[in-house]
Amino acid sequence: MTTTTTEVLPWNRPLLGDEEIAEATETIRSGWLTHGPKAAAFEQAVREDLGVQDTFAVSSCTAALHLALLAAGIGPGDEVITPSMTFCAAPNAMRQAGARPVFVDIEPVTLNIDPAAARAAITPRTRAIVVMHYGGHPCDLRAFRELADEHHLLLVEDAAHALRASRDGIRAGSVGDLTVFSFYANKVMTTGEGGMLAGRADLIAKARLLGRHGIDSSAWKRHGKGNTADYDVTVPGLKYVMSDLNAALGLAQHRKLPAFTARRAEIAAAYTDALVGLPGLTLPAVLPTTEHGWFLYPILVDPHAAPIDRTRLAERLLAEHRIATSVHFRPVHTLQAYHDAADHPLPVTEQAASRQLSLPCYPAMTGHDIDRVTTALHTLWA
Repeated sequence: MTTTTTEVLPWNRPLLGDEEIAEATETIRSGWLTHGPKAAAFEQAVREDLGVQDTFAVSSCTAALHLALLAAGIGPGDEVITPSMTFCAAPNAMRQAGARPVFVDIEPVTLNIDPAAARAAITPRTRAIVVMHYGGHPCDLRAFRELADEHHLLLVEDAAHALRASRDGIRAGSVGDLTVFSFYANKVMTTGEGGMLAGRADLIAKARLLGRHGIDSSAWKRHGKGNTADYDVTVPGLKYVMSDLNAALGLAQHRKLPAFTARRAEIAAAYTDALVGLPGLTLPAVLPTTEHGWFLYPILVDPHAAPIDRTRLAERLLAEHRIATSVHFRPVHTLQAYHDAADHPLPVTEQAASRQLSLPCYPAMTGHDIDRVTTALHTLWA
């Protein structure tokens, strides 16, 4: 047993270095801190990498979700199909736009939204489908694109976990009418706080206008013209832009993203090699022709076959081995604000959520850190 003086291995830790410091320092010295040239450069880097029409760097992934719905004109009386096995941000944005989230079940292998369940939930009021690439494993992009086109629905990809992932040769984030990314501190790359909206140029143009108060020109474009009031407000908007300080971190992190993703894959492979065969432990699967983003390494603990249940496992990993874990997620339909939203059973979601545990999996981990985790799990299974 590890002694209690051993430093806790956190569930996640960002990996920042001299490159990020240099980008941030250059931005501070420039005197321009708000949305400006760094944000524009960051948008361009992501846009070219994904091959999408346009991008807009914003203050959070939640802001991107809200803007996506507003730009598409989704509001009161509309229904949006989405998984419950997700963070509350997407359903919250739907409610804030006045729409009704319709929760559907997930696939048992990938824990992604099930295309058949989504199809069955479509009604005359359905306006959009928001899919989520769970843990970094892309959902069935082709199936959802076909479904959205067949029913004339907006397709939004919540790719907060999957900036470098792909399936069937298609990049996550390149298929939806709109895609949202998260650069929160624990994501595959970080700007501290921040997000990105990507996709169709017409919708991004609307989102960009809405995201800067409805003002018809950016502060950077008005800079140095002598009359900062030389603008009009064409729609009542919001303040959702990303600052150049955040974007500076994003530029450095985005250059490192291929290496980050490769390291996450190495950690996942090491876990799988070391943990395969433990009774009652289901390891994450990767479907053929899929490049996983490995934001999460999500294990499922069957309390009927394993020597320990999920909750006790998390407690003992922390108390006895100083290893932190996390749960992704408590299903949204079980949260107080959404207690009236689930009008049909979600059995796969509920079983997976009761068994899921995320092990540490991030580029800052060392080989010793990986060994600590796998050794601890074998100890607790002995």
